[in-house]
Amino acid sequence: MLDVLRNRTYRHLFFAQVIALVGTGLATVALSLLAFDLAGANAGAVLGTALAIKMVAYIGVAPIASAFAERLPRRAVLVALDLVRAVVALSLPFVTQIWQIYILIFVLQSASAAFTPTFQATIPDVLPKEEDYTRALSLSRLAYDLESLASPALAALLLTVVSYHSLFGGTVVGFLASAALVVSAVLPKAKVPPKRGIYERTTRGLRIYLATPRLQGLLALNLAIASGSAMVIVNTVVIVKSGFGLTQTSTAMALALFGAGSMLVALALPKLLERLPERRVMLSGAGLIAVGLLAGFVAATRYAALLPLWFVLGLGYSLAQTPSGRLLRRSSHEEDRPALFAAQFALSHACWLITYPLAGWLGATAGVAMSFVALGLLAGAAVLLAAYLWREQDTAEIPHSHDDLPRDHPHLQQAHSTGDGSARHAHVYVIDDDHPRWPS
Repeated sequence: MLDVLRNRTYRHLFFAQVIALVGTGLATVALSLLAFDLAGANAGAVLGTALAIKMVAYIGVAPIASAFAERLPRRAVLVALDLVRAVVALSLPFVTQIWQIYILIFVLQSASAAFTPTFQATIPDVLPKEEDYTRALSLSRLAYDLESLASPALAALLLTVVSYHSLFGGTVVGFLASAALVVSAVLPKAKVPPKRGIYERTTRGLRIYLATPRLQGLLALNLAIASGSAMVIVNTVVIVKSGFGLTQTSTAMALALFGAGSMLVALALPKLLERLPERRVMLSGAGLIAVGLLAGFVAATRYAALLPLWFVLGLGYSLAQTPSGRLLRRSSHEEDRPALFAAQFALSHACWLITYPLAGWLGATAGVAMSFVALGLLAGAAVLLAAYLWREQDTAEIPHSHDDLPRDHPHLQQAHSTGDGSARHAHVYVIDDDHPRWPS
């Protein structure tokens, strides 16, 4: 898997991602402590509002930012966004009012909402071979999982010698180092899309996404993925500390096993996807999430049963989520890729915006057992819907005809004829200006 790091451009981008993730993790810990300083017992409400603002920024800003940035040099865009995030992190230690936190978090997360899809859309151009791109997806999954384990530990170590305000300094350094690595990478020149109106540019990724059957299935899978991860993230501390009366260390162990399951799949996935199609792998992973959540109604009554359950949910999470970049890459032209990745970024976070409060509200009002059942049923329904929308016969080249184009149109000369004497022809089919709808 590490062979892909021999590509100098990808190596610099990967380490830029890792360093920025660690910086963001340190900022999360520091922000929690800052909220407690400013709000005391109401710190939870402040953080909850900050997380809601984060989700709103991710859902609303990503498509708009992608539309405005599509004609700009990618490297300049990525560096500028890293610098914006560094400036915000530098400002956070000087906050004295809660409303200032909310404004800075919105700016910070808006910059991240623009940065992440642009970054993700760049990797397929850097690594054009599908096997290399698959390894890159697995490495990214490992980076996210390792960051979730390493950042809190690093923050705890740093807090033994410095105040939490210094953690924001670590975040600034992380974003500046990320910008420096992006500057040092020679990015392939992005293909500039034709000029379009702002509405068309803003909604283009969403329209391509919702018109492509495999991506309609991916949207349903996003809901199953969000159901499993929301249960783990929101309710682990409730189950372990309130339900079992155990310590913070036990909570960390449960979360670590979820991450371990995800990392194990990330390591095995490149070889697995050489033998099995993405549809089977991703549906199996989402099905594992649904079954695991429903089993939690019984299994989560003892800590010894919770640990393997969280490990299984981690396996399902990574199986269902990690290959999604391959579907996005296959479903778009190069110039439409940033818009499509932005649509996936926004829609997947919209699913979390549903499941996070559902997991918390049900756990608090109806009990954790009912939260397992409700999220398990939601995930199961999402898997069935995904299997229906994303049919098994998902071929790349699709025979079709163009009743709306004249016979001498350039597009009709580019694809090969189906050979049946009709005006039909076949080629790799994606939604674009000449193909606004999926053929029936």
